[in-house]
Amino acid sequence: MKSWRDNVRRVVPYVPGEQPQDQDMIKLNTNENPYPPSPKVKEAMKNLDEDTFRLYPDPTAHKLVKAIADYHGLKESQVFVGVGSDDVLAMAFLTFFNSKKPILFPDITYSFYDVWAELFRIPYERVMLDERLDIRWEDYCRENGGIIFPNPNAPTGAYLPLSAVRSILDHNRETVVIVDEAYVDFGAETALPLLAEYDNLLVVRTFSKSRSMAGMRIGYACGNEEMIRCLNDVKYSFNSYTMDMTVLEAGAASIGDEAYFRETVEKVIKTREWTQEQLRRLGFTLKDSRANFVFASHGQCPARELFERLRQNHIYVRYFDKPRIDNYLRITIGTPEEMKKLIDFLEHYLAKRKGER
Repeated sequence: MKSWRDNVRRVVPYVPGEQPQDQDMIKLNTNENPYPPSPKVKEAMKNLDEDTFRLYPDPTAHKLVKAIADYHGLKESQVFVGVGSDDVLAMAFLTFFNSKKPILFPDITYSFYDVWAELFRIPYERVMLDERLDIRWEDYCRENGGIIFPNPNAPTGAYLPLSAVRSILDHNRETVVIVDEAYVDFGAETALPLLAEYDNLLVVRTFSKSRSMAGMRIGYACGNEEMIRCLNDVKYSFNSYTMDMTVLEAGAASIGDEAYFRETVEKVIKTREWTQEQLRRLGFTLKDSRANFVFASHGQCPARELFERLRQNHIYVRYFDKPRIDNYLRITIGTPEEMKKLIDFLEHYLAKRKGER
């Protein structure tokens, strides 16, 4: 007899960053924002009427969709929302990547892409980054079933100028091109202005990073009206009520506070630039980041060793045991005080290690 196990869909799952519970830790491993959300979010939460919780939320998420559309100068019919950008991207994979031709994405990138491709049985090819760990737009000028890449890329923090994004679109007008802009607010140029020119472009963004709302799970996509209608058809076939009432109110409040948003983003950028300068002083090689993290490698001390020593001292960063990047650490930008403690520890540890050799 056949076992039920013969019919199980088996995948290698995505492994999220560790969520330690130490009281005295410095948490720099999951690219969260070190600052709280806009005070308007807290105010919106206080004003919620708990009696409405007995009702289903608005399946169209109209209040949030309208706030996002108004913010970007788009029609509401050009905006799709989901439970974090992971949910939005998964829906996009299901909706747009149904060709027998392989989709293309970088070999070093957000590691959920190949998980979704495997889960949904989408053929795919990993396109090698160059020797400097940069995306070459020319490598995407070939037959494919779709393209996706982050800009800035993760985990490197490197970005493609808008001219290169345009070149990818110019050479792939027959397939959907998804630009994952999870980190774009920290110094890269958005592809949103290109929506008016390319009907095959989908731009995906999140509230988790620059808007300090990772715990609320808000992501969205912007594209042409037909694209968004197709996304909603798939969403409503999967789960009609993806955004709860608290999220709808909090998201609308957050995107309405531009001054606070700009203030916190500038704080992160300033601290990132200081951190990069200090790491280079300590002998690290790193990409010039346009994200809220840095990607650093030390020529004299293996990344795994540093990762373990930092962890023992309750400083958490991200280490990827993967080819080509197994001697790098991805370090989220925290507060200036947290980054100073990180630098002080590294300076002391590297000096001590050098003295013992």
